[in-house]
Amino acid sequence: MPTSVSSSAVRTVLANASIPQRRDVSIGNQSITINTPFPSPPDWRDVWIYFLLIDRFNNPLAPPHRLPFDSEQGTFQGGTFNGVREQLDYLQQLGVGAIWLSPVIKNCQYEDTTYHGYGFQDFLQIDPRFASDPVAARQNPQLVEDELRALVDAAHAHNIYVIFDIVLNHAGNVFGYDLPGNHNSAEAPGRNDVYPIRWHDAQGQPDFANFTGVGVVADDAAIWPVELQRNELFRRKGRGAEDGGDFSSLKELVTDFSESTPFNRAFPVRTTLILAYQYLIAKYDIDGFRIDTLKFIEAEFARIFANAMREFSLSIGKRNFFTYGEVFDEEEKINQFIGRATNLTDEPIGVDAALDFPLYFRLPAVAKGLAAPSVLKDMFLHRKVVESNILSTHGDATNFFVTFLDNHDMRQRFYYRNPADPARFDRQLTLGIACLFGLQGIPCLYYGTEQGLHGNGSSDAAVREALWGNGANAFDPTHPFFVAIRQLSRVRAEQPALRYGRQYFRPLSGDGVNFGISPFSPGVIAFSRILHDQEVLIVANTQTTGSFDGDVIVDAILNADQTAYSLLYSNHPQSKAPGVVSTKNAGTVQIHDEQNRVTQGPVRVLRVQLHPMEVQLLRATPLPIH
Repeated sequence: MPTSVSSSAVRTVLANASIPQRRDVSIGNQSITINTPFPSPPDWRDVWIYFLLIDRFNNPLAPPHRLPFDSEQGTFQGGTFNGVREQLDYLQQLGVGAIWLSPVIKNCQYEDTTYHGYGFQDFLQIDPRFASDPVAARQNPQLVEDELRALVDAAHAHNIYVIFDIVLNHAGNVFGYDLPGNHNSAEAPGRNDVYPIRWHDAQGQPDFANFTGVGVVADDAAIWPVELQRNELFRRKGRGAEDGGDFSSLKELVTDFSESTPFNRAFPVRTTLILAYQYLIAKYDIDGFRIDTLKFIEAEFARIFANAMREFSLSIGKRNFFTYGEVFDEEEKINQFIGRATNLTDEPIGVDAALDFPLYFRLPAVAKGLAAPSVLKDMFLHRKVVESNILSTHGDATNFFVTFLDNHDMRQRFYYRNPADPARFDRQLTLGIACLFGLQGIPCLYYGTEQGLHGNGSSDAAVREALWGNGANAFDPTHPFFVAIRQLSRVRAEQPALRYGRQYFRPLSGDGVNFGISPFSPGVIAFSRILHDQEVLIVANTQTTGSFDGDVIVDAILNADQTAYSLLYSNHPQSKAPGVVSTKNAGTVQIHDEQNRVTQGPVRVLRVQLHPMEVQLLRATPLPIH
């Protein structure tokens, strides 16, 4: 008999979700009691996110890795929920505030290539392949469910929040296209007309063409839950995610309302997805959703969905459940999904934030000296214009974008390890991370960054290494990158301006006369975060061989002459302390500011000296309290 979760079971879990409970969690020799529903963070800017692929993070039962850990593997390698749980002390020590898990939902069991998790077959079950005993978990789904809940509870006991990766746009390869000469094609060319299809049996073979008249559907066959078992709920028009088609072999769901897709087709999909994901919140007590391929669903449905998650979470006591979407595009496209435009008065507010792809398109190149720092300044100025009429759940949406240097969809990691001189560009990585931790937004680091993973290849498999196979001590808390990230995490936690402050790109000068935001590459990045009477200045020299010795403009009101600045962080062992604040009198300087205005002073400046690829985080030395 099928073991998929029934509608009545879903509603029971939803109804019980708001009942307060206390759970005891064993952490080493300690027993820690946590409250459920686990309270949300008061402000998501207080944490930073660590994104990991479950299959590639840790497998505590694995013998020495049978394949090169960093080879481009496209099949399951054996990472588990218990493997993640085993490394929570390590993540806490690193400073992680939230873990974003790659999708946990059950994928097609007949496919060994969906280790990434994005090919959902049953939206209400957990994939047994992430269990400590996958064979037993396939027979008894409760086993893997218990291990996932144990992971979430243990993360909460470590004061780490948990974010699930979900999909609204598509299911997995749950049916094949019935094409001439191939009755089970995973993909088909995009077209306007519906193709004939055959739903897969439990082995992935073509079975029946329509659910009408079909008896019991096997648990591993076709699509679950039963509410999705209708042909017309799928697009069935072949490839073309941009045009309302499949995402390669991942089959597009019908979520839009139009004359061609009437209410009785889109409505069951929307309501089923909403209930399924509310069920995940209730059953596993998670704290947020990262929404995959959000760009390919209707912005109107994105707003309805995000609001449904927000209201359900509020109803059970989670006051700040966080949603952010993958919109692999520039500001104008992202703008359609975050919050809502103020002129859409009848619409609910959409997702809380988005992955910051506009920053990703620019920051890595700027940090490596391949693009000018002025490129960053221009991006943030353009964002202010595009977002000028956006009403978001958290005020200024920019502050809550999830920022990153690399992730699982890229073909190379940010860190470059030169085979001829392995440590040559180490400071380039810590410079990039320091900028990420200093800029507006919620920083997100990709797993293995702290251990120097440096995948680079012809496909995204190159950056999906099996971390646990990386030598005898794959989770080394003494690794220089681990130590640097822990230091930066501590600085960010201790300096409220780095989390909440206003952001200003600072003109600088090498000759003390001509000031501007560096228009050359490689250049020097300079920006401030200001909160009340606190200014934290970030200065990064992206030159790989040349030093920088010059003046950076600071806030004239907050910084009197002779104000001393302290070094909060540098990635160079021989870093030089900054000078003291001084005044450049009117008429002695020419300044091109971030708005491209030209002025001639007066202005207050701070003298800084940086080695090649050095970054410094600086703050005025607090006066002693008498």
